[in-house]
Amino acid sequence: MTKPREPNGVEPSHSEDDIQREQLGPRGVPGAPDPAKMTPQREKKTPKHVDPGHTA
Repeated sequence: MTKPREPNGVEPSHSEDDIQREQLGPRGVPGAPDPAKMTPQREKKTPKHVDPGHTA
């Protein structure tokens, strides 16, 4: 029996990357915390309140 496929245009609930992160951790070390952090410069550039824009 074959696995049912996702219909065209629908994202699967878990990608291959998500599955690998669950098995191996964020940096390939199971159980280790994710060391990635936002740099001060990037934090300054990131808007605090996002304006969703205006419809025409």
